[in-house]
Amino acid sequence: MNPTARALTLWMLLPAAAFAAPPAAPVATPSGSAHRYTIDQFLSTTLYAGASFSADGRRILVSSNRSGVINVFAIPVDGGEPVQLTDSKVNAAIADGYFPADDRFLYSSDEGGNERTHLYVKSPDGGVRDLTPGDKLKATFAGWTRDDKGFFFVTNERDPSAFDLYEMTLDGYQRKLLFPNDGGYEVAAVSPDRRWVALEKIRSTDDSDIFLHDRTSGETKLLTPRPAQTESVGNTARTFSADSRSLFFTTSQGSEVAYLVRYDLATGERKEVLRTDWDVTGAKLSRDGRILMAAVNHDARSELQLFEAATLRPLELPALPAGNVTGAAFSRDGKLMAFYVESSAPPDLYVRNRETGEIRRLTHALHPDIDPAALVQAEVVRFKSYDGVEIPGLLYKPQEATPAHKVPALVWVHGGPGDQSRVGYSELTQYLVNHGYAVYAINNRGSSGYGKTFHSLDDRKHGDADLGDCVASKKMLADTGWVDPQRIGILGGSYGGYMVLAALAFRPREFNVGVDLFGVSNWLRTLESIPAWWGPERDALYKEIGDPVKDADYLRKISPLFHADQIERPLLVLQGANDPRVLRAESDTIVEAVRKKGVPVEYQIFENEGHGFRRRETKTKAYKATLDFLDKYLKGS
Repeated sequence: MNPTARALTLWMLLPAAAFAAPPAAPVATPSGSAHRYTIDQFLSTTLYAGASFSADGRRILVSSNRSGVINVFAIPVDGGEPVQLTDSKVNAAIADGYFPADDRFLYSSDEGGNERTHLYVKSPDGGVRDLTPGDKLKATFAGWTRDDKGFFFVTNERDPSAFDLYEMTLDGYQRKLLFPNDGGYEVAAVSPDRRWVALEKIRSTDDSDIFLHDRTSGETKLLTPRPAQTESVGNTARTFSADSRSLFFTTSQGSEVAYLVRYDLATGERKEVLRTDWDVTGAKLSRDGRILMAAVNHDARSELQLFEAATLRPLELPALPAGNVTGAAFSRDGKLMAFYVESSAPPDLYVRNRETGEIRRLTHALHPDIDPAALVQAEVVRFKSYDGVEIPGLLYKPQEATPAHKVPALVWVHGGPGDQSRVGYSELTQYLVNHGYAVYAINNRGSSGYGKTFHSLDDRKHGDADLGDCVASKKMLADTGWVDPQRIGILGGSYGGYMVLAALAFRPREFNVGVDLFGVSNWLRTLESIPAWWGPERDALYKEIGDPVKDADYLRKISPLFHADQIERPLLVLQGANDPRVLRAESDTIVEAVRKKGVPVEYQIFENEGHGFRRRETKTKAYKATLDFLDKYLKGS
């Protein structure tokens, strides 16, 4: 239910693709390598996300880039081709769910990537209605009511910096304000009986509290009091129990990683549900309230665990296909379980009949021209950095790479700054590896998933401590024996794009080239331009990176734009024209500054794109430009 940046992470990274392109003949390759595939073939691979069963349990509502732009599709449970339900040509249409008792469905969409999403309903007769009209607001779906008469949503139409909680009826679409958010909270969950609203107060990127609002008494109380020590504690409300008597939430109190607890609303008793050596990253109930599903981030891989909700007894998972199991959802009667399986290949949707045990694969996402054996599985590789800190990452080795045939490499830096590169499918990664580039997706200090101490190691040290990890990874790559140490570049998007620019400006001779996808060049401008709806998350970012007023001198020091005269290696910059997070000016100004030096700079701007590229047309141009640039300045260097 979080309406801020975290709610969009999946779709920022989700590639856009089209219906299957005409088969293209593989290109000749070096001995021992896989066939070379074209960018059209990779982008014609179909990606799916989300799963909502229809009322009769016969179809599953998903979002997919099958049409070239993300649209809503229905997939028959008994098998068959997906049926396209929306027909957007520019703006992504993201499925929120089928209505509880009929074939209407909700979806979210913005304008050209501006992230001001509205909620739309589409009826079986084809009629579409914007349920949250307005020019400047942002609205986010927050779940169906337990009695199947309405749904919850949050919107900032009253106050651009605050998201209020509403309920809307399914009959007549009448809305009711349930919680006016005047305290700087984020709405996290609503109890089935509508009495309780779980709220979060963000203090920093790894420190937050949970508050419980009683709509009967009007009282709002702190649920997670601060421990006596100065420990940072991340608390995140996940879901209420079906009887509205308990709240499940994750916490890192007294622990490096987050674990799952159940809180009794009447007694205040806490019961630990799930604790591992890794973060528990989510929990939700099946529609019938009988099964609790928990997600674990196990060393950059996704794991699913099931519990009997009433007793918290662990349930044995059925035998599932190998890979990350994510996105689990149950039909209304609990008999069918939908889930995705993802590995080096893109995620495919499966459905399991819990009574018969039958498992059916519903999608075949990988383009039929591409041999699955040509895809490269990530290997988790760790190394000691410049100060002895162990740094993890995911290494992709081209099939032709040997000590006798050394290959160029790219250090890939994720966004965030506190995100994490995770095991799974990336068409850009596979495209580059297929064309002979090793890729090391580094989880430098400051990344999530490895404990809160590791997560905080780059605070107020950006462009320095974290950049040092990227530079140190070069030795690990050289030590493989199959990477050419004289041909290593750096690539990243968003915060990763900042790291690319920082590397070229502050360590100008460490990397041969840089590929910057919508990266920050001037922290002062970026932090000042954060949209009002980020609210507390904006303040948390100020604490981690710097306040544009109080820390102006420091932010100027770590901003590559003001040190562009030190850049001497070739640079490629890719930017969405409508990006609301990293404004186009961030790319315009760094390109202008570097060009003045006579350094090779290539620059492409994409209309109708925001923070991350969604349309197949954009992806085709951007990825082809990336490979051409690397072939010219890295592979050929």
